[in-house]
Formats: sequence, structure tokens, C-alpha cells
Amino acid sequence: MPTQTARKTSPTAKTAKAANPDRPHADDGEAVAVKQRRIQATQDRADAKKEPAGQPARKAQKAPVQAGAREQPVQLPAQHIDKPGLEAELELKPKFLAPYYEGSHKLQDSAALITGGDSGIGRAVAVLFAREGADVAIVYLNEHEDAEETKRCVEAEGGRCVLIPGDVRDPAFCRHAVDQAVKAFGKIDVLVNNAAFQEHAESIEDITDERFDETLRTNVYGYFHMARAALPHMGKGAAIINTGSVTGLEGSAHLLDYSTTKGAIHAFTKSLASNVLHRGIRVNAVAPGPVWTPLNPADSPAEKVATFGQNTDMRRAAQPEELSPAYVFLASPACSGYITGIVLPVTGSVGAI
Repeated sequence: MPTQTARKTSPTAKTAKAANPDRPHADDGEAVAVKQRRIQATQDRADAKKEPAGQPARKAQKAPVQAGAREQPVQLPAQHIDKPGLEAELELKPKFLAPYYEGSHKLQDSAALITGGDSGIGRAVAVLFAREGADVAIVYLNEHEDAEETKRCVEAEGGRCVLIPGDVRDPAFCRHAVDQAVKAFGKIDVLVNNAAFQEHAESIEDITDERFDETLRTNVYGYFHMARAALPHMGKGAAIINTGSVTGLEGSAHLLDYSTTKGAIHAFTKSLASNVLHRGIRVNAVAPGPVWTPLNPADSPAEKVATFGQNTDMRRAAQPEELSPAYVFLASPACSGYITGIVLPVTGSVGAI
């Protein structure tokens, strides 16, 4: 069995300077990260007391499926990292640049705001939005090193990028983030709600009120607060895209609170779509299956991370660049102007809905 790599806390994951008047909420992100690491440490200690679990049952198809533009990684490292999770610390760097994807001005002169945009799916979406002609505001907690790399990649595509650290659980911060994006770009055409908190548990009895509150407030309140703040600045043809999950479609025995929030996000997506349809604003969601981002290594024990995604029909986890084109599709009025209120599964399996 692969051995667990030592966890570390990146020296770059420090509190942003409070003296910066454009980042009055940056300190809040570090406080939340400390709280999330405390929740993580409690679960890690519980995991360490258990007998090693057996390998998950493999499906009939043994060979991982490669059906995309390029071969994607199959073997994942047995690695466990500290929350909130730095992409810079991952031994296997997620694939997010989508080199075979060519832009065609689908989002030309648009302005997008992406929460959780520093890494993972959010980073991949930011890069493709920029390739399609958009400027991008990145909202993130305190992962400054990852955020700076995302900004570099967005600017390399020709887009402008602003970084806004803070806590999406806080409605005042959400208003501040929207104000900063509007100040930079003059408008918001696309909102991507993507920030998330996840921590596994064997039983509902193991989920404390603090942990349930952290998951709910990040994954549901954060989406609600950000949408409410952004909508006054969005006009006809604008789009909101929420990141749901296959766990919100199928449930997950060991992600009880996380699955609950993702089901709520799917319902929120459909309800908000009906609520703003008369304004010409579309609201949709993407429901990813297992995707190689910092979220899972910052949750699961190292030995489980090594087999992440192998129980899908494709027998492997997705890379972020395999998800990001779906967000472009739902963001672009030229592609999906007649689509609203859907939850689009991108799960690597048959029959997700």
C-alpha cells in the first residue's frame, strides 16, 4: 500500500496584509482556514484509530478509459494535505490548461466572478473564460500562492484578473467581492459559485454541529450570498453557474453533510432559474464526479486518495480541464441561450441522473 506523505503548511498561506485597503476581508480567510484545519485534525485522529479499510470494489471494466483530447493521469499519489488545500503542494499537478481547447470569442468582453477560483475546477474555468475573451475576478479563502498562479495564467490568455481573498460565508464580504469586481470591470456577466468545504465522516454521530455549520454555510450560504450580491449588477444575457456534485444526485454514505449541501445547491439552481428567468438571466449547475483537485487530498486519508475515482465507469478521476468546457458552454449565450435550470452531470459514469 502506498505510504502517506508528510503534510505541510505552505509558508505562502499567510494572512494578507490588513493594511491593504482593497483587501479588508483577507484576515477572515486565514481565521476560517485555521478552523477548517482543526475540524480536519479531529477527523484525522479518528481515522488513525481505525483498522485499514479494504480496497473499494472494482467494476467489471478494468482498464481506465481515455476518451478525451489527450491522455489523463490514472495513478494518483497517496497524499494528504492540510485544509483548505494548496494546489501548489500536490505531488501530481492537476491538468487545467486544456491545450487542445481553442477559444472562439464565446465570452468576448465579458466579466466573470469565480469563487474558489484559485485552484482546481475554478482555476481551469478561469483560464478557459479568459481564452474566450473574458476578464476574471477570483474569490478565494487564503491560498495566495495558488491565486497568484491562476492570475498569471489568466493574464497569459489575455484577460485581466483581480484577486479577492475572504470568507464567502460572510454576506458583507460577498458584497465587497462583487463591488471589487464591478469596480475593476464595470459589470458582472457570469458568476460561478464554486467554493466548497468537505470533510468525510463514518457516521452522522461523528458530524458535530460546528462541522455541519461549516459545510452548510460555505457551500449553501456562500452561493446564496454571492448570487444575491451579484444579481443587481447582472443584465439580460448574464449567467450564474453553480458547482453541484454527483453526491448531490446519488448521495454519499461518508459525505453526509457535503452531499446534503450539494442537493440543496441543485434545488437552489432550479429555483433561482425560475426566479430570474423574466430578467433574461440563466442559472444552471454542473455536477462533477471525482475530479483531481486539492479538495479530496485535503479530506481523505492518503491511502484512499490513491484510489480516488477508480469506482467510476471510466475507472479514473477527471482532471479539471475535462470539466471547464462545460462551464464555458453554460456561460456563453451563443451556446446555451435556451438552457436554464439544469444540472449537467460530468461524472465519468453512465446513468448519473
